[in-house]
Amino acid sequence: MRRTELAFWIAVAVVLAGLTVPWFLWGSATVVAGLPVWLWWHVGWMGLASIVFWRFAQRAWGIGIESTGDDGSGGKRLDRPDRARESPPGGESP
Repeated sequence: MRRTELAFWIAVAVVLAGLTVPWFLWGSATVVAGLPVWLWWHVGWMGLASIVFWRFAQRAWGIGIESTGDDGSGGKRLDRPDRARESPPGGESP
């Protein structure tokens, strides 16, 4: 399931990035409401991309970067979430 969801989000990202620039509208001189159609496409596409990114952040943030037991901490775990870093050897520096 997780792998399928990862593949889905990768495909969505590729499509969003690939269609950001409206290649098919190059050379079009059509104007709507005083702006070229390609600019309307770009503005609309960026709006769609922001909605998709919001959905991704709500649903699948972190997918594909979880590890299988190795959290990369090298054995050091912070027991308190309010500590930003470990103390250097020999105590705190002045």
